[in-house]
Amino acid sequence: MNWKKTLASTLVWSKSKGINKLFKQPGSQRVQKQLASANLVEVYLIKKQRSLVGLFATLMLTLHCQSIAGVSDDTSPLLSSSKAPTSEPVSSLSSASLMVEKRIFEMPHFTTFGGKQIKNVKVGWEAYGTLNDAKSNVILITHYFSGSSHAAGKYDENDPAPGYWDSIIGPGKAIDTDRFYVISVDTLANLNAYDPHVITTGPTSINPDTGKPYGLDFPVVTIRDFVNVQKALLESLDISKLYAVIGPSMGSMQAIDWASAYPDWVERMISVIGAGQSDAWTTAALEHWATPITLDKNWNNGAYSKEQAPLNGLAASLMLITQNALTPSFFNLTGNTLGYKNVESAPLNDIRQSHSIVNWLRERAKTRAKSMDANHLLYLVRACQLFVAGHQGNLEQGLASIKAKTLFIPAQTDLLLMPYLSQSAHQGLTSMNNDSTLVTLNGKLGHLEGVTNVSAQAQAIRQFLENDKAAMQ
Repeated sequence: MNWKKTLASTLVWSKSKGINKLFKQPGSQRVQKQLASANLVEVYLIKKQRSLVGLFATLMLTLHCQSIAGVSDDTSPLLSSSKAPTSEPVSSLSSASLMVEKRIFEMPHFTTFGGKQIKNVKVGWEAYGTLNDAKSNVILITHYFSGSSHAAGKYDENDPAPGYWDSIIGPGKAIDTDRFYVISVDTLANLNAYDPHVITTGPTSINPDTGKPYGLDFPVVTIRDFVNVQKALLESLDISKLYAVIGPSMGSMQAIDWASAYPDWVERMISVIGAGQSDAWTTAALEHWATPITLDKNWNNGAYSKEQAPLNGLAASLMLITQNALTPSFFNLTGNTLGYKNVESAPLNDIRQSHSIVNWLRERAKTRAKSMDANHLLYLVRACQLFVAGHQGNLEQGLASIKAKTLFIPAQTDLLLMPYLSQSAHQGLTSMNNDSTLVTLNGKLGHLEGVTNVSAQAQAIRQFLENDKAAMQ
């Protein structure tokens, strides 16, 4: 089916009035109802703060809006021992942000990898740069677990912070929007279900057959389903080739699955803080993220309202995710700024009270939980648990289909998707004589390195996209 006929209208954030307006795109068949004007996402522009208190507080407040463990695009050198290479032009790291639009793509029905039907699928997407006449300059950015399609730029010049990878996406940057047309798409069951800048179909959506939210009646979705929705969007734009697909964390799973499932589409693939599969260890670790939600009395087997959602369970899950995505050194430094002590008066005198570091982590998780949905988190956990590149019997079979040149960028201190997961995929490809390269993020922020400090490998990304392998070493 030609999904171009169902490409929906575009949501534009008015730069002058700060309101949402809709206009019909060419090829659209209908204009969506005007969306309510919403408050801007609460994020803090991270400045070069020398105070560790300010640094850590700002970093973790950013967690609320953007990522598994945080997003920062103007990161203080204190965050990491590794810096962007001196050969990377200054303009690529400091130029003004792009102005971008949130758009809507719709499909009347979608068949999942598991063979189930979802009606009226709707996802948000963004694009940066200009599509060339040959439609050969497309780079797809696939987002991480609690991220969204807002990979770069701002919706309005007054937005306090740009998209999560703004340090490497834009004019003159490593992913150069003067050269490439860069697209990013919200996943199905996106975690940020109540963020006004996220458009997604998932358990909170209304089931057209019942008139009520899906809840757990929503079909199980996989990384392949995220890929297939992206593919339908690209086909609606008459795009049939990707210059590259690039993503961090859960986005890396989508990127390598793209290369395996549709090898004739993908010329290059970059996996940042990624994996070729969720092995037994990773699958068991991910289950711990789901458990607090299912134990919350408000969860009610997934049948809850927004007003009585299992927020305590969701917050507990987010606390665990945040700690998994960072490192002991980060938490110990943060504890120092808070005045953490083993023997604090509150937990000593009352079993119901917690240490300062626990309160700090819990409060930030509670704030983040307000824009997220617990069932959506469960569905994303399952998608990651089910993942193996190619969605075949094993990783070797999935890697065997890949034709693309590949670049893997694990983080040395990553405790979530540990470096061996990238290394095994890279080694599997090289053993098959595929053109594959691996470079490492060497900072101290663990999994967060792939979002906050990805510019430390901006030069490697640039050279990979320019086919200059020698310059990457």
